[in-house]
Amino acid sequence: MSESASPAPGSNPGTDAEPGSGSRSGSGRRPNPARGEDGKSLRLERFLPYRLSILANRISSTLARAYAETFDLTIPEWRVMAVLGRFAPLTANAICEATQMDKVTVSRAVQRLERAGRIERATDAADRRRVLLRLSADGLDVYGRIAPLALDYEERLIADLTPEERDALVLLIDRLTDMAARTEI
Repeated sequence: MSESASPAPGSNPGTDAEPGSGSRSGSGRRPNPARGEDGKSLRLERFLPYRLSILANRISSTLARAYAETFDLTIPEWRVMAVLGRFAPLTANAICEATQMDKVTVSRAVQRLERAGRIERATDAADRRRVLLRLSADGLDVYGRIAPLALDYEERLIADLTPEERDALVLLIDRLTDMAARTEI
């Protein structure tokens, strides 16, 4: 290293290799995968989980602004309402399963929706220990006004895709969802 050069962040000046690293590159130091030195760099701009997360966050943020301004709803509250609008009555655990949100998030959303009069609780007649949730009349009204906005947003989002691309997108999302459920680190 020349005297004018400064070491890279995280490097250890004065040593050529980490203990036990062997000599895997010309300089005797361990290749750094973050910099692509091992041929297997993690390029976030191409890493599918990262890209899907960014896309989901952009879409959710756009929708959240509309839901918050017009309907005083958070993203988790809308997700609870959307699932109940489609599949009610459901238990809170079933909502967790359907939305892939954690129990605390669902519980908070349910409590806030209940205080706002948008959902109702009822004891399951078949199992008195279970509580079933459904949209109230006010919740159904809000759901009925949001659903067309959500569908319009979806249509504008995919407007430039051909019918074949739309079909392929649905198929790929379904396959990735299935594979993600079966794939562990």
